[in-house]
Amino acid sequence: MNRHAVLHRPDVPTAYAVGNDELEVVLRSARGDLSRVEVVYGDRYTPPADRSGRKRRDGHDVSDSRDTRDRRVAMTVAAQDELFDYWTARLRLGTRRVRYYFVLNDGSETLCYGEEGFRVEPPGEEWWTWSFQYPYLWFHDGQDDPPDWAQDAIVYQIFVERFANGDPTNDPPGVEPCWGGTPTRTSFFGGDLQGIIDHLDHLARLGVSCLYLTPIFESPTNHKYDTTDYYRIDPHFGDEEVARRLVDECHMRGIRVILDAVFNHSGFEFFAFQDVLENGEKSPYFNWFRVWKTPIETRPRATYETFGTNLWKMPKLATDNPEVQDYLLGVAEHWTRTLGIDGWRLDVGDEVDPRFWRRFRERVRAINPDALIVGEVLHDAPAFVRGDQMDCYMNYPWRDLVVDFFAKRRISPKEFADGLASLRMRYRRQVDRAMWNLLGSHDRERFLTACGGDRRRMLLATTFQFMYTGAPYIYYGDEVGVDGEHDPGCRRCMPWRRSAWDRELFAHYRSLTRLRRRYRALRRGEYATLVADSADEPFAFARWDANSCVVVLMNNSEEPAWCDPDLVRRRMDGVSGLERWAACAFRPVLSVGGGGAQAHNPEVPAAAGVGIAVGATRASGPRPGLPLPAGAAPSDNPDGFAAMNSFESAPDSLESREQPLSAPFGRQGLAVSNGLESLAGQDAAESTTAASADPPCAWPPHPGRIHLPPMSAQVYISTRRGGE
Repeated sequence: MNRHAVLHRPDVPTAYAVGNDELEVVLRSARGDLSRVEVVYGDRYTPPADRSGRKRRDGHDVSDSRDTRDRRVAMTVAAQDELFDYWTARLRLGTRRVRYYFVLNDGSETLCYGEEGFRVEPPGEEWWTWSFQYPYLWFHDGQDDPPDWAQDAIVYQIFVERFANGDPTNDPPGVEPCWGGTPTRTSFFGGDLQGIIDHLDHLARLGVSCLYLTPIFESPTNHKYDTTDYYRIDPHFGDEEVARRLVDECHMRGIRVILDAVFNHSGFEFFAFQDVLENGEKSPYFNWFRVWKTPIETRPRATYETFGTNLWKMPKLATDNPEVQDYLLGVAEHWTRTLGIDGWRLDVGDEVDPRFWRRFRERVRAINPDALIVGEVLHDAPAFVRGDQMDCYMNYPWRDLVVDFFAKRRISPKEFADGLASLRMRYRRQVDRAMWNLLGSHDRERFLTACGGDRRRMLLATTFQFMYTGAPYIYYGDEVGVDGEHDPGCRRCMPWRRSAWDRELFAHYRSLTRLRRRYRALRRGEYATLVADSADEPFAFARWDANSCVVVLMNNSEEPAWCDPDLVRRRMDGVSGLERWAACAFRPVLSVGGGGAQAHNPEVPAAAGVGIAVGATRASGPRPGLPLPAGAAPSDNPDGFAAMNSFESAPDSLESREQPLSAPFGRQGLAVSNGLESLAGQDAAESTTAASADPPCAWPPHPGRIHLPPMSAQVYISTRRGGE
């Protein structure tokens, strides 16, 4: 037994509350080393039972009782990375305090593992000090978790200055005469809040449920990350009335609104910094910043701390100063209350005093208990998402893996799967399901550009993004094929002439949002990698819950691949909770490849040979594993897609069979009628309406292996009435 690899601590992320009387525990071991792991647990103050079932108490044996008897539960492998297995179990407690230890077996040796190390048997007299102890379970009824709606969110980011110009009368001086020209770091195009209002139906049609806006407060730049006045909407964007109307219009469409909190640094023209420039050490705001030398100089190097390296127009705020904290907390409270927004994105969140973020969380949540607090953290930083600061953050480590696998193709399926597993196990499951999984942002090159313009790679990556755990995140314009290098190229204007759109890509995004909304398993279900064995084999994974199971097969290579359905089923049978789906019939709901995507009507049996296509590129013959849509003409191109319905008619025909996209929200973002909050009822309907549609055997469609053309994916679904 490899003892060096075994690790557990009674703290996040290897022990954390998932309910008022439930504790999730995680044990790490060397990959493939252990064959069985159990966790034995009981009340913290009650001694463990001896072999006769009686307890030692003050040197005397006493009879065991039902309330204090030790419990034993088998652990299961929730994830594997390159080096480790991660075993998990959920402890249901009789009291909210617990001691526990693990029983490890590698097939030839059994050891007990507690806080003080390994033993052949648990100790008799030293049980208190030897066992792991989680002293008391504070769940706070989930208040430390991300708000429930965050797991269902589909996030859309808008760089306000480049989305749409709805009010030319407020354009800044020197605005570019032509919308859509080549941007520079200092150019203005006139985008504003009214422009967003004018195009909210685009977001609703796309399926967005959460809108994140880059800063909207007064600033001299196009990006607004150098705030001049935190209490004023930038006049070139509009005013407070327009901002309030934007939030209200979003809520009417079931879209929540997240604003950008730039509290790590201010702008050079910020009143407090201007006072320091004028009065030096005599300024009452001198300690709001870290000034190294007076009088202050900006060149050749700033004599004060800035954001980044010598960015003199962005002086860093001393967020450990109580006066600075009180000022910024007042800003957050004002806009949370005045506009009725649904949360904040915290710019440069990992460089702000954590004590400030704790106060920030308490004050914002006191106004809106369902407010989402998302950090901009570019690296792994689990300390920020323990439940006292941020709910989640922008998942840049996840993006790096996706870029490496799909866009650059410089890692293998196994390396990709291992990296994903390692990321998942760094956080509480509540946090993992709310993480913002982004492919692009205003700080990164467009994902299509990262793919070298190869839209096939983007189709695969976005399919994975919407099928994986966490909240899918769309950077404005990605849905219609906007490309661009790093800043300023990634901040191009949103094209509003539909002739400039990649309409097949847009239709693909709509198919993905529909599937995500329809099946709870894609939002809150479990995840397991099924096949990621070698570079020449497909990548396959599953998402599932009690009502549905989704299996995704992906070929991320230029060569055809074959997937063995028997292997997939055997792998499913070996995963706890997933094994119940291994023998079920599956039907195709989406296929991606050949530069386009095909969405199948999820309520029509696959055996009927009927499908609705979105974004087809050329006619072809039937492909193994998918029905040939009605009216499609075969051709000699085995890797293409059949000619399908038109772009405009296909999405609408699908939408007519779905639950409503969204519903109005009140001023605080609370649903006032059916909509996103009624997804649980939608899930129940899904299990009853779709279960009877399963053909006797839709997947695999024929004996033998499933053919996956180059750069393609197939998504299958199975549903049932209720869970087992």
